[in-house]
Amino acid sequence: MPRTDEDLLAAVAGGDERALAELYDNLGRVAYGLALRVLRDPTLAQDAVQDAFLAAWRTAAAFDPRRGKAQTWVLTLVHRRAVDLVRREDRRRAVQLEDAPVAAAESTDEEASVREQRRVVQAALARLPEDQREAIELSYYGGLTQSELAERLGIPLGTVKSRVFAGLARLRDLLGEAG
Repeated sequence: MPRTDEDLLAAVAGGDERALAELYDNLGRVAYGLALRVLRDPTLAQDAVQDAFLAAWRTAAAFDPRRGKAQTWVLTLVHRRAVDLVRREDRRRAVQLEDAPVAAAESTDEEASVREQRRVVQAALARLPEDQREAIELSYYGGLTQSELAERLGIPLGTVKSRVFAGLARLRDLLGEAG
């Protein structure tokens, strides 16, 4: 009789490597699809899935089946790793853009303005509560719909809508303060 994902996670918490392999067989494809959707890069998506399953191996004992399904827990790990990679890549690209040579003298002012606007928005995003910032970044930078966010984060759709609404309102206030 096949074991449930919850049973497999309990076995993983006990150090059962075969259970981890079976859990990966059950969820790896869905996990990769999620990571690929967030990252839009196959190599980075593979990295996110690998990191997430490594985290599952290390923290399986923290899973509480009374709080949700094993699949949701694992996909949340994948999603978080993917978002971390998006943020890392965004920072890397921003540094590369700032170091890029200027093509024409008349575009210098425009590029400086865009860099300044980016800096102001990133600073305002950093001041948001983590749950609001995550919802906004995944929605706007990750391209996820609110329904997809709810599914991926394992929270009700209404909670996602509230976080995005409150986050955008706060972001608007912060950007207004910044000019």
